[in-house]
Amino acid sequence: MNHSLSVERLLPILLWIAGGTVVVFLIAPIIAIVPLSFNAEPFFTYPMPGLSLRWYEEFLSSEVWQLALKNSIIVAVCTTLVSTALGTLAAIGLSRPECPFRATLTAILISPMIVPVIVSAVGIYYAFAAVGLLNSLTGLVLAHTAIGAPFVVITVTATLASFDHNLMRAASSLGATPVEAVLRIMLPIIAPGVVSGALFAFVTSFDEVVIALFIAGSEERTLPRQMWSGVRETLSPTIAAVATLLILFSTLFLATIQWLHRRAERQKLMH
Repeated sequence: MNHSLSVERLLPILLWIAGGTVVVFLIAPIIAIVPLSFNAEPFFTYPMPGLSLRWYEEFLSSEVWQLALKNSIIVAVCTTLVSTALGTLAAIGLSRPECPFRATLTAILISPMIVPVIVSAVGIYYAFAAVGLLNSLTGLVLAHTAIGAPFVVITVTATLASFDHNLMRAASSLGATPVEAVLRIMLPIIAPGVVSGALFAFVTSFDEVVIALFIAGSEERTLPRQMWSGVRETLSPTIAAVATLLILFSTLFLATIQWLHRRAERQKLMH
């Protein structure tokens, strides 16, 4: 009996140690870059000789970095709007009971998440070259929409799984048009899933670098592409400062998505 009690006490401790080890393994490479962004010297070395904010100042005062940040924000915002609209409409269509070939259509819509990015980038490069969309923000938005929309389809489809379609029939019986029923009944209920998908699309576009390397010119450089060029040409702690800011943004987005997920779960329990 004493042996069984000791095992019961030891098991939670072992689980906490295993979980902590996995967390450290995943987070350590990310956290390691943060202190280097405050290094007073232009070296990626530990221990650091001193602390400074000079690399953040260089990022904020550099026209090249500011142009890259501006392009990233423009592309990510436009991609989010287009991806959210297309992905939501696709998910609503797939959720209808009379939708034919639902499994096949779903597989096609989410295929950009499965195909390697480098394969998609090469295909997009040749397709856009034929219609003159290379070296343009429009081409970058369209390319990022192709990889961002599947996230919206998945999150909205998951939210619609618990949606009661009798509400739409009730709205129709009361005189609402299909568009009015979607806008006034369905969208408010599935809003957490739509916003979660939009945030995923934004982060996907904001962090994407492979497609940007293929189709973006020097004037359309995004932040990840500028970081890639910086690593290859002049290794500067400014890259560490930018990476730290991106980590903060990603953490905020992740926290927001988790909050929306919990809100959707509460709404599901209420219905």
